[in-house]
Amino acid sequence: METIVENAQLLVYSLLGLMPSLYQRESLEAQLGLFLEAQGHPLPQHTQLKSASSLSRFLNQYVWSTLSVIRTTRKSVLQQIEAHLPHLGSTLYLLIDLTTLPKSGKFPALSTAIPSPAESDDLSDSADAEASDPWVRVLNGKRGLHLVMLYLVIGQWRVPWSFKIWRGKGHPSPNQLACKLLATVPRRLTCRFKTVVVLADTEFGTPKFTAAVQARQWRAVVGIKCDRKLSDGRSVKDLYRHAKRGAQVQVAGFACRLTLSWFWLKRSDGKRELRFVASTHPYSGVYLVRLGRHRWAIEGFFKTIKHRFGFHRFGQSTRLGVYRWLILSLIAYLLAHWIDQWSLPPILDWQSAAQLALKTLLPIVVWKQLLVRIRTQADIAAQYGFEIVLKPLPGLDC
Repeated sequence: METIVENAQLLVYSLLGLMPSLYQRESLEAQLGLFLEAQGHPLPQHTQLKSASSLSRFLNQYVWSTLSVIRTTRKSVLQQIEAHLPHLGSTLYLLIDLTTLPKSGKFPALSTAIPSPAESDDLSDSADAEASDPWVRVLNGKRGLHLVMLYLVIGQWRVPWSFKIWRGKGHPSPNQLACKLLATVPRRLTCRFKTVVVLADTEFGTPKFTAAVQARQWRAVVGIKCDRKLSDGRSVKDLYRHAKRGAQVQVAGFACRLTLSWFWLKRSDGKRELRFVASTHPYSGVYLVRLGRHRWAIEGFFKTIKHRFGFHRFGQSTRLGVYRWLILSLIAYLLAHWIDQWSLPPILDWQSAAQLALKTLLPIVVWKQLLVRIRTQADIAAQYGFEIVLKPLPGLDC
């Protein structure tokens, strides 16, 4: 189990080593420290180690390679997984879903058509730098930044692997972005598993998406709309009364026969809604419903990354700053998850796991925070007749 901490520590050292100056290295430490406090509001003005303007310049202006940070993190993720692979014959689950980071107000910088040189280099992996449409859009009645996320579930491991930003009409649709995300999963990873199952919501239950999954010889388990037509003219909803769960049918527009099942979903208002799930593999009806429920793992991830790691709290003035904010938030989540896997018994509390990750992987941040606290509150100790003195331990050079 020590390998987990060793790999996590190596990742932190590697990321700090990518910073071109000591000043930027300290800024990265301070920003990761904010995320790992896991209180849900890691805003630059809340740090005790740097000024808010310093962290703003670090995210929006300074030249450091975001792409190198992504590649280094992915390499570390693969090493971590390979060192702790589940048993042979296990399944790799690829979860894809769309989430909205709600925003109100004006964001003129997010619609600029001319990116900086650093931005055009760093955003090449996530979006077209020359696009002129704003990132903050309205989709399904929600205004904000809309992300299509790919999330890996491997035994007890949870990995936010990649995301794409939906940019509105005239740009790739969420379905097209999801197909692009499938291409980012390396064969180095998938070849180690007997079965790869792609789980997605109803929005991705389309012929194009299932075809992209089958082209890689993976299995798709997706939600499907009840009004989709079958080859015989009936709708999917007609199967509820006239067929058994697990029936294989030909849905219009799909190249292969799909296995269909259904279940009643209890909504927040107390009412029930009939939902359908389809698979490109002939699972039984009961098992297909059970398998489809694995998709809810990504919903739990969205709640955690937003409410604990401030994923949606970006307020940066440039696209580059927003993109870097999202990446560093995901890295903080990974570090906390790894430390939770390392601790015995598991902590099972994200705030406690994140704070343990901060103490274990970035102790310099905790030490600097302690020094600031002592310096700013020394007068309280003086009121009670005490003086706080720090001195090195014997035998240590300081």
